[in-house]
Amino acid sequence: MGAESRERMFLRSALTAENRFYPAGETLPWIASRSAASPFRVERIPLESIDGWSFEDATGNMVHRSGKFFRVEGLRVSTNVGPTSRWEQPIIDQPEIGILGIAAKRFDGVLYFLMQAKMEPGNIDPVQITPTVQATRSNYTQVHQGARPRYVEYFLEPGRGRSLVDQLQYEQASTFLGKRNRNMVVLVDEDVPVHEDFRWLTLGEVKQLLRVPNLVSMDARTVLSCIPLVDQADARRAGGGIPPDLEPCLDPWQQGLLASMSKAGRALHSDGDVTGWLAGMRCRYELSVARMDLASLAGWTRDYDAICHDERRYFSVVGVRVRATNREVASWDQPLVKSTEQGLVAFLVKRINDVPHFLVQGKVEPGNPDIVAVGPTVQCALGGERVADCASWPRYLDAVLDAPADTVRFAAVQSEEGGRFYHVENDYRVIELDADGHSEAPDGYRWVTLRQLNQLLRYGQVNMEARSLLSCLSLI
Repeated sequence: MGAESRERMFLRSALTAENRFYPAGETLPWIASRSAASPFRVERIPLESIDGWSFEDATGNMVHRSGKFFRVEGLRVSTNVGPTSRWEQPIIDQPEIGILGIAAKRFDGVLYFLMQAKMEPGNIDPVQITPTVQATRSNYTQVHQGARPRYVEYFLEPGRGRSLVDQLQYEQASTFLGKRNRNMVVLVDEDVPVHEDFRWLTLGEVKQLLRVPNLVSMDARTVLSCIPLVDQADARRAGGGIPPDLEPCLDPWQQGLLASMSKAGRALHSDGDVTGWLAGMRCRYELSVARMDLASLAGWTRDYDAICHDERRYFSVVGVRVRATNREVASWDQPLVKSTEQGLVAFLVKRINDVPHFLVQGKVEPGNPDIVAVGPTVQCALGGERVADCASWPRYLDAVLDAPADTVRFAAVQSEEGGRFYHVENDYRVIELDADGHSEAPDGYRWVTLRQLNQLLRYGQVNMEARSLLSCLSLI
C-alpha cells in the first residue's frame, strides 16, 4: 500500500470535510439536480398485476419469470428466545451474492470515494447517495437484458484496483433468508471518467451527510461500516496514531471514539470473553426455520392488492411499477416489503476505564443461519401502540426515549434499501450514559469497545441495523 497504511488513508479522509473538486454545500443541490435531470415515476399497483412476476400454482410462492433476482416464499419459525416462540411469515429468498462496492482514489494525498446519486423505487426521497456499484449477480450478468452497471469492472476484473475492504455481510435477517452481499472498497490508480450521476467525496463529507435524513442509502452505510480507521498494529497511543496536529481538533466524544477503536483501549472484557459470550448464546439459543408454501402461511392473507398480516402488524408485501431514465432498465414492475411502523435502532454508550464502550445484544432473527448476530442495544418497531404500552417496551427502550438532549451523540431517521423495501424508516440514535454506576450487563448483552465490535463485524457477525448505526459515527 506504499508508505501510508490503509487505516491512515481512511483516517485522513474521515478527518477531511473540504472537497478539492466542489464548493462547500454543493452536494444537496447536486442530488436535487440529478433527480430533476432523470425523470422517474413509481406507483403502487396491485400485487396480482405486476408484470414479469407470478404466483406458482402449487406453492403460491412469488417468482420472477427469469427464475432469477429473488422470490417470496413462506417460513415457519420456532425459537426459545423472546416472547413469541413460534410464528410463520413471508421471507425473501435471494441466494445470489451481490456487490456493494465503492471505488476510491487519492487526490493531493487524500482518499476520495466515488459515490453515486441513484434512484430506487422504494426510497422516500427518491435519489440517494449510494456506493459506486450496487448490483446483484443478475444485474451485472445482465439477466434483465439491460446495460451493465457502470464501474463494475473495478470490482470484477483482476488488476483494475487494489482491495482495501472485502467482506461478506448479511442483509436484514428479519426479511431475507441468509442473504449476503460482498462489501468492497477498491483503490484505483488510473484515471476514472466520472459520469454526471457520480461525484468524488471524502469520507468526512459522507459522514456529515449521514446527519441528513434519508440521504445516504443503506447500501452505502453497510460498506462505510466496514472501513477501519485505526491501525490495530499500532498500540503505542490511545488515539491509535492520530497525527498530533489533528488531535486538538477533536472534541472529547470524538477522541473517545478513536480511543475505543484502538488496540491500546482498555476493554472491560477480553476479546476471548466477547467471542465466548457470542458462542455461548449460539449454543443456548435455539432457532428452527423451515421453508413452506407462501399460500399456506397461518396469520397472513394474500388478496389482489398485497400480502398482509391478518392483524395488519409487522409488514406487508406490495407491488410497484417503475419508470426511470437513468437505470440499466427503463421500466419494470416488482414486489417490495412495506413496514407498518417506523423502527428504532439505538446504541447506549458508556465510558468504562475511561474508554467508550457500546452495549450490544445477541439478536436472534429467522434469516440468520448463525442463529445469533451482534445487534444494537435497542432494535424494535416503534409505532403509537408500543409507545402507549410501556409493558411491551424492550429492555433499555426507556433509556433511549428519555435520554436528555445533551447525551444524544447522533440522531437521524434513515431509510432502508429502496430496492427491496418500500418507504421503510428507522430512527437511529447513539446515547452516551453517565460514566458513574455499575458496568454489569444482563444476560444476552455485553459492553464492548469499538475495536471489538469492528472485529466481530469483520467476520460477518454484526447485523445490518448495528452496521448502519456504526457507519453514522463521525470524527468531524
